[in-house]
Amino acid sequence: MRAQGNLFETLPIFAIAVLIVHVTGRENAMTHYGALAYFVARLVYVALYAAGVPFVRSLVWLVSIVGIVQILVPII
Repeated sequence: MRAQGNLFETLPIFAIAVLIVHVTGRENAMTHYGALAYFVARLVYVALYAAGVPFVRSLVWLVSIVGIVQILVPII
């Protein structure tokens, strides 16, 4: 439940960023890999959360945030 709550904190930002990039037509390789990084990092995060791995889990969370930033860069 706590991992799900954490997902719900970043998912709206991710969804809005992807929507803005798509509507403005600024998709590129960086936005693609940013979305991929976010998605994969969130999957890995849940697995690490379930396994109880605290430090690596935080690093994976940071990768998901970097993915969101990669999506936002072309619209800034």
